[in-house]
Amino acid sequence: MTTHRTAFGRIAMTLAVGGLLTALAACSEGSGGGTITQVTGQAGGASAAGAAATEASSGSSSASSAPAKPVAVVTASPKFGADDIAPTAPVSITVAQGTISDLTVTNPEGTAVNGTLSVDRTSWTLAEPLGYGKQYTVKGTALGTDGKSVSIDGTFTTVTPTDQITTSISPGDGAVVGVASPVIVHLGYTPEDKALIEQHVKITTTPAVEGSWAWIKHDGDKWPSLDWRPKDFWPANTQVHVESDIYGLPFGDGYFGGDNVTSDFTIGRNQVVLADATTHQIVVQRDGQTVATYDASYGSGDDIGDPNRVTRSGIHVVSDMEPTVKMSNPAYGYTNVTEHWAVRISDNGEFIHQNQGTVDDQGVVNVSHGCINLSAESAQDYYASAMIGDPVIVTGTSVPLSKDDGDIYDWTYSWDQWQALAA
Repeated sequence: MTTHRTAFGRIAMTLAVGGLLTALAACSEGSGGGTITQVTGQAGGASAAGAAATEASSGSSSASSAPAKPVAVVTASPKFGADDIAPTAPVSITVAQGTISDLTVTNPEGTAVNGTLSVDRTSWTLAEPLGYGKQYTVKGTALGTDGKSVSIDGTFTTVTPTDQITTSISPGDGAVVGVASPVIVHLGYTPEDKALIEQHVKITTTPAVEGSWAWIKHDGDKWPSLDWRPKDFWPANTQVHVESDIYGLPFGDGYFGGDNVTSDFTIGRNQVVLADATTHQIVVQRDGQTVATYDASYGSGDDIGDPNRVTRSGIHVVSDMEPTVKMSNPAYGYTNVTEHWAVRISDNGEFIHQNQGTVDDQGVVNVSHGCINLSAESAQDYYASAMIGDPVIVTGTSVPLSKDDGDIYDWTYSWDQWQALAA
């Protein structure tokens, strides 16, 4: 007896009496199950039986081979299932060894988000910011180079922030301000990556003006702001556009940027006040030409040895204007004293304002607690000419203006110092 092994088991060939050849296929040990086949013929039937066995073996082997997989490979970045992506993070879906036949990405409401399909149809890229805390569903089909289709299915979920950081910009829309006005972008948190935030806050000026950003903490603010200041005073009539595009940016500790904000404002005429405490006057200049001179009385601190009563030297910026105010300084014995035509030049209590009680001293001697006193007529005249953002350059005193003196101290830094404050 001779035994032949095939993929389906053993076939036993037995030579029967009387010249008849009987072939019995033994039960298969393969996974396809066993059958019994009987073939009867003359002596030459042995080769036919062998051929039949061989053919059965070949067919069974082909049937057991897995069909070839489609060659197209779909890749998502971030990977499908990611559940903490930032709303402005880049999202793309690519196909290797094939092309994208169709693809949609929808928000929870079923609205498709915008995306860009490459010219060769091998990649899709997200083209708009996503929302916070939402799951987006991806559906589509890719066609491989082998002609076989592959489905594209997956989800992305955006991060849910601890809170969204709000932004405000000063000067605001439509404002007309003086030539020393800094741009102040107030942020409600200190970002871990200041350079990243700085790259997404932009300023455009017409005409072009040289300037730089700096991180400054203003009086009363818990967090630093991002300020932009020109190298020199603004050219008159400059048009300024500011945009804060921080939506979706990480600030750290689970905080992310909130809505984007813009501001468009104008620089007004060029007016500069020269305030020399040693001359007991202030000089108002327009475009470098003197248009008014007023007798004044400055703080008496240098004369009496009290630094708290010294008018600070340096470039002040007009930050507020009120025709009538109540002034108080309990340490020096006065509360809620009514004064008129008050132009605030720092948050430390320095104003240029009317004070009829010092008229006889104005132009002669410095007697105030730090403000610049003018007569009623002079104060009203100056008030009518002033504007938020005007520079008031005080000289001739022993104490320089600094960040300890209030809100806007951007001009107390030299240009090199200012640039060093950028991220």
